[in-house]
Amino acid sequence: MKSIQNLPALVCCIWAVASTASCAYRTTPAPSDKIENQLHKSDSTIHLFNGKDLAGWHVDVPEMDKNPDAQNPFIVRNGLLVSLGNPKGHLITNEIYQNYRLEVQYRFSAAPGNCGVLIHASTPRALYSMFPQSLEVQMQHRDAGDFWCIREDITVPDMEKRRGPKENWGTSEGKERRIVNLTDGSEKPLGEWNTMVIECLGNEVKVWVNETLVNHGTNCTASKGQIALQAEGSEVEFGKVELYQE
Repeated sequence: MKSIQNLPALVCCIWAVASTASCAYRTTPAPSDKIENQLHKSDSTIHLFNGKDLAGWHVDVPEMDKNPDAQNPFIVRNGLLVSLGNPKGHLITNEIYQNYRLEVQYRFSAAPGNCGVLIHASTPRALYSMFPQSLEVQMQHRDAGDFWCIREDITVPDMEKRRGPKENWGTSEGKERRIVNLTDGSEKPLGEWNTMVIECLGNEVKVWVNETLVNHGTNCTASKGQIALQAEGSEVEFGKVELYQE
């Protein structure tokens, strides 16, 4: 990749002492966590969303299999890609991607809720007959940047503080699959646009929300796959879905 190697050094946040792994581990980001997007955006840019239709994507919504009247939860409205939230499912790229930087601009337009970006997606409906095998980068309000392991796994520092007791870890139903992010306060107020950047290089994954480093994992069990957006109960608008690679 042309410019990812030129990103300035990033200093991780001071860990918060917490009584629970699910939320108190995070801390308010320091100014040194801020980055500037230095990736060259020219011929290396792939516009996954063209602003007009869902060309290049396909829908996987279990409810649409059994109910011919079920609404497709993924639409284009006023030049925005919209996840209506229900029925639940995924919008998945037709292509497989590896070694890239993904930039997603999004907002919860009506009420705070849940959504996510899935990277390295492969086998469909591998978890709860709904989620494709993948690593989810969480967009849920106030939790943006969490990792959720969906039949794939990843390693982060201080894993037991951020995931829970080791004996409960796993990537299948009933296991501790959530790895909380590093910061609080990185998301903008409800209704404002957020920018999430996900950098995938080999088996390493870094995530920024509004230019703040919020997660960094290594030893991911997958290094390539499709990219998916969720319909998970809340309406979300996407203004930009762009991928940069050589």
